[in-house]
Amino acid sequence: MYIIKNALRCISRSKGRNVLIGIIALVIAVSACLGLSIRQAAESAKESTLAELSITATISYDRSSMMNNMMGGGNDQGGGGFDRDQFKDMMGSASSLTLKEYQKYADAQSVQDFYYTLTAAFNGNDDLEPVTDETEDEESSSLSGQGGFGGSFPDGNRGGKGMFSSSDFSVIGYSSDSSMSAFIDGTASVLEGGTMFEEGTTEKECVISEELAIFNDLAVGDTIVLINPSLDTETYELKIVGLYTSSANNDFSASMLGKSQDPANQIYMSAAALQIILDASDEVSTTITDENTGRESDSAITGSISATYVFANTEKYYAFEQEVRTLGLDDSYTVSSPDLAAFENSLTPLNTLSTTAGWFLVVILIIGAIILIVLNIFNVRERKYEVGVLTAMGMKKWKVAAQFMCEILVVTMIAVIIGAGIGAVSSVPVTNALLADQVENQTSQQTQMDQNFGRPGNMGGGMQQMPGGNAQGGDIPEMPNNADSGKNNRFENMFNSAENYITEVNSAMNLTVVFQMLGVGLLLTLAASLASVLFIMRYDPLKILANRD
Repeated sequence: MYIIKNALRCISRSKGRNVLIGIIALVIAVSACLGLSIRQAAESAKESTLAELSITATISYDRSSMMNNMMGGGNDQGGGGFDRDQFKDMMGSASSLTLKEYQKYADAQSVQDFYYTLTAAFNGNDDLEPVTDETEDEESSSLSGQGGFGGSFPDGNRGGKGMFSSSDFSVIGYSSDSSMSAFIDGTASVLEGGTMFEEGTTEKECVISEELAIFNDLAVGDTIVLINPSLDTETYELKIVGLYTSSANNDFSASMLGKSQDPANQIYMSAAALQIILDASDEVSTTITDENTGRESDSAITGSISATYVFANTEKYYAFEQEVRTLGLDDSYTVSSPDLAAFENSLTPLNTLSTTAGWFLVVILIIGAIILIVLNIFNVRERKYEVGVLTAMGMKKWKVAAQFMCEILVVTMIAVIIGAGIGAVSSVPVTNALLADQVENQTSQQTQMDQNFGRPGNMGGGMQQMPGGNAQGGDIPEMPNNADSGKNNRFENMFNSAENYITEVNSAMNLTVVFQMLGVGLLLTLAASLASVLFIMRYDPLKILANRD
């Protein structure tokens, strides 16, 4: 108790020196609080964003892995090269999963929900014309003629039929309402007077775009006729039960379905009903021989499957890959989550700011500790006679050192408490201001890189908002045929350079930062007291008193 009382008296006697130490400790405390708050805000933003994030995943064929495995094998053009013929054969026979295989993996315990879309190409009869796009050219048609491009096929069909021949319309079948993300998030909606087809229905009912309806003078209740692009005599009738409007209908969308590149030419129906059409087409299929090349192909309409698995959290997602391997998924297939990939991209500015704040914190603590050590060395040297008197009176040296430590501790902790208060008030606006600058720099770098490559830049029109953060700029229009489609994700990643950065945090100061600040105060106290303890322990009280001037 004596040590504490004497320390408080010494603090009051030397106000100027202790105020100086307090100001230095206050500056260190405020800087440390901001640094710790920024790092804590980054962690909190990650956790909150991840908690609100819907985790979905897809299974896709790993082409790069297959090519790497094939490298080194002999070929006709010299040993040790890449066998193109073998690659073509493998891509034609094993490049995608069947619906039954997708459904088998959906039985994994980690899967919360499973849905898929089934896409097929059709032509229209004379009464059903596609909404044409002036930008359409032969290049898109040649692309559409490459069968098996990025698709997965229903039942046992794995490609090789040239399913994406030039066509007027792409018919998209949804397995459930959950797969219709564009209608869930409001990007698309059914107009008044119509309705969406029943979930899982086998009735040949469809929903078409408002533009397509106006272009062909169609209304709810009318019937449209779709034609097999490979066989003109094979037709199917669909009843229109609703008209939809979508923000994506105003945007050019690259597609492998020929003339169906215009989103207005997309027709929606139940996947179960579309599967019935595909099965019927397979039953009446014939062999077609190309007059120019002599190549034979099947006339049956084939569909491309995009399957999506939904998980409750990231732990379930990471467990899923192990489960599907146990269920028989080959190593040539990969499990990936576009949601987690977008989430990691959104954290780029925040992670950079957090790392910078960490280094800033380390530098501040080192410099602050050095300054406090130097001040305490001068403090002990100035009070050398006081140390000699106390030790000569019989006070143990460790008690004298403890008194000096108490003085520093009181001054430092007062500064830390005040600094924590200032930091708590300013942490959120300072963090958001620094984060805004970081996002702007990141976006500028991306824009500059796009310009260096001669790309038009942000085709999406701005940045989207991640959960837990505010976006700057407009929203990127979504594709009307479910944004979770692996095919659409590849096109969006190819053409859209905008990142969904987190641009705002709502909280930065919490109990964790408070305890960390207390630790900072104790650390500064120990560092500053170390020099004074060493000096006091080696002082000889008799020499001090004898040599006093």
